Amino acid sequence: MSTVRLTMAEGLVRFLVAQRIEDDRTGDVRALVPGMFAIFGHGNALGLGEALERHRGEIRTIRGQNEQGMALAAVAYAKAARRRQVMGVTTSIGPGALNTVTAAGVAMANRLPLLLLLGDTFQSREPDPVLQQVEHFDRPDLTVNDALTPVSRYWDRIVRPSQLLTSLPQAIGVLLDPADCGPVTICLPQDVQAEAFDFPESFFEPVVHRIRRPRPSRDDVRDAAAVLTRARRPLIVAGGGVHYSLAEAELTEFAHRHGIPVMETVAGKSSLVAGDSHFAGPIGVFGELAAQQIAWEPDVVLAVGTRLQDFTTESGTVFKDPDVRLVSVNVARFDAVKRGAVPVIGDARETLDELGAALGEWTGPLDWLAKAQMSARAQSAEILTRQAAAEGELPTYAQVIGVVNSVADDEDYVVVSSGGLAGEVVMNWRSQAVATFDCEYGFSCMGYELSGTWGAAMERAATHRGSTVYGLLGDGSFMMLPMDIYSAVLTGTDMTLIVCDNGGFNVIERLQIGHGAASFKTMLADEDHPDPQQIDFVAIAAGMGADAHRVTGLAELEAVLARTHGTPGVHVIVTDVAQHRWSEGGSFWEVGVPEVSHRSEVDQAHRELVEGKAHQRSFWKPRAQQQKI
Repeated sequence: MSTVRLTMAEGLVRFLVAQRIEDDRTGDVRALVPGMFAIFGHGNALGLGEALERHRGEIRTIRGQNEQGMALAAVAYAKAARRRQVMGVTTSIGPGALNTVTAAGVAMANRLPLLLLLGDTFQSREPDPVLQQVEHFDRPDLTVNDALTPVSRYWDRIVRPSQLLTSLPQAIGVLLDPADCGPVTICLPQDVQAEAFDFPESFFEPVVHRIRRPRPSRDDVRDAAAVLTRARRPLIVAGGGVHYSLAEAELTEFAHRHGIPVMETVAGKSSLVAGDSHFAGPIGVFGELAAQQIAWEPDVVLAVGTRLQDFTTESGTVFKDPDVRLVSVNVARFDAVKRGAVPVIGDARETLDELGAALGEWTGPLDWLAKAQMSARAQSAEILTRQAAAEGELPTYAQVIGVVNSVADDEDYVVVSSGGLAGEVVMNWRSQAVATFDCEYGFSCMGYELSGTWGAAMERAATHRGSTVYGLLGDGSFMMLPMDIYSAVLTGTDMTLIVCDNGGFNVIERLQIGHGAASFKTMLADEDHPDPQQIDFVAIAAGMGADAHRVTGLAELEAVLARTHGTPGVHVIVTDVAQHRWSEGGSFWEVGVPEVSHRSEVDQAHRELVEGKAHQRSFWKPRAQQQKI
C-alpha cells in the first residue's frame, strides 16, 4: 500500500477536496465542500490554516467577521443547496469555537448539514493551560468544544492523525444522510493538527456521493392507502422534507391526481406556487382565519416531511376532529412515528410515487377540495386588502412584503427568520416558484436573516445566476450580526436587505401585551429611555461598503427595489414600519402565562390558556385503532 506523509491538518483538507457529489437536479458532479468559512487564531492558523492555504486552488477559504455569523451563513448555504453541498467552518479554540454553538443549534433543529472544524487545546497537555483554555478541576480532558455535543449529530475529537481514517467517512455519512442529517463537529487539538502521519494514498482518491432515497415498506404504503381511501376531508401538510427530497413536482402531481388540498409548514413554504389550484395556504400559528378553518377540519392528514413542531400544530390543537387520523411520510423514523401517526418511513419523492400507485384512481371528495379552494381565494383577497396602502400612515410589514413580492421575479429567493417578520412573510408572501423561500423558524434565530442571506446568496450565485436574494429583517435582528454586511461586500456577494425599523423587539412586546403583561424592556423607547438615540442603519451599512438607502413610503421603496433589482453589490434599504399593525390569525399557541398575577389581564390570559389546552392531544389515535376502519 502506497502512502504519503502529511500533517493531520493537510490530510483532512485533502480528504475534503476529494469528496464530490452528483447533483440529482442537474446530473452535474460538484465539490461536496466547496468552501471553508474561517476565522484564524492560534488554535487553527498554523495547522489547518497552512493546509487550506496550500490547497487554496481546490477549496475556497472565506474570511468571516464573527464565528456565529459565518456558521449561520454556512447553514443557509446548505439549505439553499437543498442539502446537496456542505460548507465548512473553522475557528480557533475558546471563544471562537463557542461562538458556533448557536449556529449548530440552528442546523440541528432544522436537520441541516454543517461541518465545524474547531481548534482545541493541546492533546499532550504539556503547555497547559494555554491561552483561551477553560480548565475543569475534575475533568482535565474537558474543553469548551464539549459544549457542542448537544447540538451536534456527530461529534469527535481527533487525538491521533490516524483517527481521520475512521472519523471522516462517518462525518461525511452524517452530513449526507437524509434521515440523520445535521451538524458535524470535529475537534482538532492544535498539536495534533501539526503532527505528521503516513496516510494511505487511496484515502484521497476522489469519491462521488449520491443522496440515498430509501423506499418505504410495502406494508406501510398499504396501511397508509387504507386510511386515505376512507377520508372524507383529506389534507396534505407539506414540510421541509419536500424540498430536501426535491419532491415538489411529485407532490403537486399527487395532490392534483387525488384531489387533495395542500397546506405548507414554515419550512415547507414554496413547495407549491401560490397560484396552484390545490394550494390552501400556511398551516398553524402563522395561518389566518380562512386558512385555520381548513386546517381544523380534516379527518385524515397526510404529513409529508415535517416534524410537526408547535407552530405547525397550534401546540397540538390544530386538527379538531376527535377521530382525525395522521399518516406521516418521513425519511426519519424519529419524526414519522410522532403523535401516534401511521408511519411511512421513506424518501418523500419515492413514497409519494408508491403511495399514488397504491391509491390508484381514488380521489378525495370534490366538495372538500372546493371548500379549500374557496379558502385559498379568501386568503388571497385578505392579503391584497392588508397590502393596500393607506395615505399618510407608516407602512405595515404586510405592505412592505407586498412591494418586495411585486418587484421580485420567479428566480428570486427570500430569507427571513425570527421576530414579527417571520409570521408576516409566511402569511403574506406569494411564492412564484418552488424552493425559493427560507424562513428559519426551527430555531428562530435572530441574526440568521443577515448572515443567512449572505450564505444563500453565495449558493444562488453558483446555481441561479442573475436571481436576487432578499433578506427581510427587523432592526433588532440587524443589531445582532451587522458585520456580515461587510462579509458580503468583501466576498463580492450580490444581495438585498430590507430592514424594517419598528423601534425594538416589537413582536415580543406584542407577546407581552397580548397575554396581559406590561410592555417591559422590549422597545428602545421605555420609561427609562423615553427618547433613545436613534440608530442610523444607513450609515452603518454604508460604512461597511453597502449601497444603502432610507426610504419613506411604499412608492419610494418600490422605486429603489426596482432600480437595484438584479444589480451587483450589497443593497440595504431601510424603512420605518408601524409598530402595532399586524396580520392577525387567531390560533392557539401555548406559552408560559403565570398561573397567578397581580394583574387581572394576566389572570384572564391564564384562563384562556387553560381553555386552549383543553383541546390539546399529545398523540392521535394509536395505530392499532387507526387500522380498525
